[in-house]
Amino acid sequence: MTQIYLIRHTQAEGNLYRMMQGHWDGDVTPLGMKEVDALASRFRDIPVDAVYSSDLTRAVLTAEGIARGKGLPVLKDARLRELDLGPWESQFFGNITYQFPKEADIFLHDPGNWKIDGAETAYDVMDRAYPAFLEIAERHPGQSIAVVSHGVTIRCLMTKILGLSFSPDEILPIFKNTSITKLLFENGSFSVEYMNDAAHIQGLESGDWVMTGALRDEPFYPADDPDFYLGCYEDAWRIVHRGNTNRFRPERYYEAALKHSNAYPGAVRKIYDGETCVGLLDCDTEKGAHANYGWVSFLYLTENYRGKGYGIQVLGRALVLYRNLGRATLRLYAASSNTPAIRFYENCGFTILSSESGADGLLYLMEKKFRKENRHA
Repeated sequence: MTQIYLIRHTQAEGNLYRMMQGHWDGDVTPLGMKEVDALASRFRDIPVDAVYSSDLTRAVLTAEGIARGKGLPVLKDARLRELDLGPWESQFFGNITYQFPKEADIFLHDPGNWKIDGAETAYDVMDRAYPAFLEIAERHPGQSIAVVSHGVTIRCLMTKILGLSFSPDEILPIFKNTSITKLLFENGSFSVEYMNDAAHIQGLESGDWVMTGALRDEPFYPADDPDFYLGCYEDAWRIVHRGNTNRFRPERYYEAALKHSNAYPGAVRKIYDGETCVGLLDCDTEKGAHANYGWVSFLYLTENYRGKGYGIQVLGRALVLYRNLGRATLRLYAASSNTPAIRFYENCGFTILSSESGADGLLYLMEKKFRKENRHA
């Protein structure tokens, strides 16, 4: 009898930023690395003879956590990849549900009937992933193996194995990050010992990463509404400088935003919760291009959306932009007096490179590196 541990990948950027990942090959998060360590610890005393994985980074890094402790290689199989989302790849949940409410509802609650041009269906995933899974099981008679895959793909595999359908009354949940489903394989058929067990990550600190509602965004040209841009900047300035606006020079920031928007349409974006504008993101795609880093000039949320886990969704848009542009790192300034902002960026994987004098106090230059092995499928 073969024992198979079917595992979903750890928390990845797409999970955290509230975006559609599919084949988009982002990084894992700092919390995700903690989850990998917890998973590896759980497998410390569990015999494993082979480790298989989807070839996407978030799955490979998860599989490596198990494989390293066993002295095993990670055997990659692209057939274990996540659902190919086509035009929805790397799009944010909030944008998808706002622009395509009907299709998004079908995707979530009736996946057997979800179909858009250029994307796989649930049945396509089942037809490519199940034969791969069966081959792996047949390759290791009497052994114990670990297989790391993705949320929708695991749901498709388990739907097939359990003889269920994708109908709303039978649909399985998306399994938890690093959750383990143990199967037994004998005489050509699978049986389930347990499903979706993520006990090993209970109690891990999630920091600010509360699963808040999904925000959306739209390109914003500052000349269309100068007062809005300057109002956001002034509010942020007052927070950082304790209400002191003596050195606030709005024209300077507005002119810079116009330049950023002209250089790269969409570099400046309004952030919405439904129809309510709740923030702003300003990226300077020209600064740092010579040294292969991206630059965030301004990240802002209104008062009601601060400290509630929404900031990562705004920052995520900058991280995705620059990763897709092929930059190696992302940089920004944070005022040394703005302790919540510094803590937020450090939780996101930024480190302080240096400090320098700003218009009204000390600024920290902070940087987040992208993993070299990240790639786009």
